[in-house]
Amino acid sequence: MTVAIAERTAPAPQYRGGALSLSHMSPQEAWRFCESLAATPLLPDAYRKQPASVLWAMEYGRALGLDVVTTITTIHVIKGKPTQSADLMLGRARTAGHRVRIKSERTRCEVRIQRADDPDDENVIEWTLDDAVTAGLCQLRDNKPWARDSKGDPTPWEKFPRAMLRARAIAECVRSACPEVLHGAIYTPEELGAVVDQEGNPVIVVERADGPPVEQAATVVQSTPNQPPAVPQRDYLAEAVATADAEELAALVEAAKEAGAPASYLACLDDIREAHQADTVAAVRTLYDACKDNGAPAEHLARIAHIGSTKPGAKTPQPDEHKAPPTTPSATPAADAERAAVAAEERLRLAASRANLVTLDADFQRVYGLPVDQATAAQLDTFRQKIEAAGGAQ
Repeated sequence: MTVAIAERTAPAPQYRGGALSLSHMSPQEAWRFCESLAATPLLPDAYRKQPASVLWAMEYGRALGLDVVTTITTIHVIKGKPTQSADLMLGRARTAGHRVRIKSERTRCEVRIQRADDPDDENVIEWTLDDAVTAGLCQLRDNKPWARDSKGDPTPWEKFPRAMLRARAIAECVRSACPEVLHGAIYTPEELGAVVDQEGNPVIVVERADGPPVEQAATVVQSTPNQPPAVPQRDYLAEAVATADAEELAALVEAAKEAGAPASYLACLDDIREAHQADTVAAVRTLYDACKDNGAPAEHLARIAHIGSTKPGAKTPQPDEHKAPPTTPSATPAADAERAAVAAEERLRLAASRANLVTLDADFQRVYGLPVDQATAAQLDTFRQKIEAAGGAQ
């Protein structure tokens, strides 16, 4: 009798879903966890006090099979697109079984990838300083890379050319050889225009959706004392909604320009000025539709709608008017309730804008368990009153 001894092989690695496995949490538990995590000063600046951003990153990390630490430190959102570091791309390619070889020098880097399912298919990408010059990333002076920022300080392309060439070569080769391991995050932060450090981490990553940009430095490695909270920025948009005086509006626009407000913010101010100058609600409605078609955020649409409600021909009465709304034979209780909810939502979004509460929709769903557009007028008004009482802090 012949006894065959089976060859023992190592068990295949088991991926547990990453990010502390949100699949085992209820929506309420996941949100509370993200709130707690966002409060720690150990997170990168883009995620501090931003539980909604933490939740998005963890969900994305779960789809990739990453743990929470890897997700938070290597996944960044630049201009609305998820990005990942070159080292994470490299790790995912090797985890998938593809063979990667890197030859890095001071002025060039060569990356070769052989696919696990097709060893004869080898992708080779080389990045040199000449490629960086052609891409406008640096210049050559005395055969050395030269690149300065707007303040005249050296950028990583001047200080760490070897690391930057390596990151570019890895990212391009992984995209070419095995894009399936990237799961949509096909670029590094630096490739999308973010300012990065020598490790490829974004240095400036925080930008308010409806306010002047806020610059924050990359995560520091040494321990630093907690800093006092920043003074809230002036909300020129809310002030502009509250006044129809042409001179006051012009002064607000000039003040916003002096404060360094971006073009998108100034465009919102121009929309508000145009809405105030309109003679009828029809003109404001046309402006509202144009803003909506251009992808304006809900908060800005609420500002335009609020101004429109003050114009002749508006159907929705103002909160301080005590006259009963006109009735028509076709009016029904359901239609009245819908109109009341629409008006209440406009008041709520205006209050949230004045309080600089950018997480309104997520906060409302966390409290009531349903989206804003499905709530009743009573729920919307109650939440608005809480915002006004707390100044947006709660």
